[in-house]
Amino acid sequence: MKKNVDFELTTVEKQKLKEQKITRRMLRDYAPDEIAALLGASPQRAKELAALAEFQSIPSLGIGFAKELITQGYYSLAQLKGKSAVELFDAYEKHCGCWADPCVEDSYRLLVHYIEHQDETKRWWNFTSERKAYRNRYGFPPDRPMTAWYETDKYAKMKVDKKG
Repeated sequence: MKKNVDFELTTVEKQKLKEQKITRRMLRDYAPDEIAALLGASPQRAKELAALAEFQSIPSLGIGFAKELITQGYYSLAQLKGKSAVELFDAYEKHCGCWADPCVEDSYRLLVHYIEHQDETKRWWNFTSERKAYRNRYGFPPDRPMTAWYETDKYAKMKVDKKG
């Protein structure tokens, strides 16, 4: 299991954990209803925190990927079971309204592989050749968004933020 999970806790949430002598690492072992009680958080916020922990438990998948799954309405690996990486990735691009960096598709392939095999030895880059072979053979759906991720306002803002 991954050592560090980023919860993006608020200052108040961090303080409540500290008062109860609960570390962030310990937080990932609590159920959403327990998280809600510990933090005085809404059921929705507690559900999101539990999902962040579960999704980031997969090696090489970080908070950005976990947050994207949550924005698509997923809160557990069980909800994703039985879905294909292609199905999830194509839905992700439609949800975002732009096509994504190829490594994102590799991450979906890792996600599905992990759900099916509980294999902690793989990382997203282990699926690059599989993705390339698949896309060379089948291509992308005809209704794939036309805009690239780096042409979006979100990406432009990230570039500005990095420059300071």
